[in-house]
Amino acid sequence: MQGVRAYGKVGVLLGGKSAERDVSLVSGHRVLQGLRELGIDAHPFDPAERDMLALSAEGFDRVIISLHGRFGEDGTVQGVLDWMGIPYTGSGVMACALAMDKWRTKLLWRAAGIPTPDWVLLTQDSQPDDVVAKLGLPLFVKPAREGSSFGMTRVTDAQQLQAAWEKAAAFDALVLAEQCIDAGEYTCAILGDTVLPMIRLLPAGEYYDYAAKYERDDTEYRVPCGLSAAHEAAIGQQALQAFRVLGCRGWGRLDVMLDTAGNPWFLEANTSPGMTSHSLVPMAAAAAGMTFGQLLLALLETACVD
Repeated sequence: MQGVRAYGKVGVLLGGKSAERDVSLVSGHRVLQGLRELGIDAHPFDPAERDMLALSAEGFDRVIISLHGRFGEDGTVQGVLDWMGIPYTGSGVMACALAMDKWRTKLLWRAAGIPTPDWVLLTQDSQPDDVVAKLGLPLFVKPAREGSSFGMTRVTDAQQLQAAWEKAAAFDALVLAEQCIDAGEYTCAILGDTVLPMIRLLPAGEYYDYAAKYERDDTEYRVPCGLSAAHEAAIGQQALQAFRVLGCRGWGRLDVMLDTAGNPWFLEANTSPGMTSHSLVPMAAAAAGMTFGQLLLALLETACVD
């Protein structure tokens, strides 16, 4: 690790204009506080309120991206930073754009042999009985390019599909219906080339929705996750492969479901994971023996441009 002065002036990109703005503000301010406690010259920067060119004009040496969702996690901000030559944390333009799009992520993963639940692209003309015949019940309907469970519905009856599609389509024209695999929900955090300890998620409600992620205190997080060391290591290697297939780098988090036979099925990759008090990457890092400050320094070390 470098001395803190070597990092120079560090910007924390937070807020933004996606549906996940509020979560991003919480993540970003926690990161900002942690950096300042380390003695790093860190400053908040909200792209929804300031011109991105100010990062160059004001002499920022590198940035931590704490933006979530569109216009922050989808390659747009990464492209601007590449153009300005300012090193940033996380994946580059292509990987962010792919990972933000759950449909195209699935297409790549399936082509590469990464197990991912079956799906159907929904439109207003989709026939509910045909969708259920292919995917079974329950199933999930979600916007393809949103995070934090915005616009997502757990469908238990074919007659719910139309309303579920309308809810998701309010966020994105591209809507997925996805097979439900629910014998166990886990997350794999990646830092550099290392897979951090897996976490099992046990929400008190039907599934790990927005409230379970950010608002409720009754979600159970198991770390160690309860799998054998060999089983966890095997899933971790698949997670690393799935991460690399998308071209991801630096850090990220993959959501994975286990079926009744213990086989993993990967749902999506997150290239700018949350850093709130409820967030999973800091939790996994702590299980690996890292403080929050050490995690932040490790992220700064990975900052680069394409």
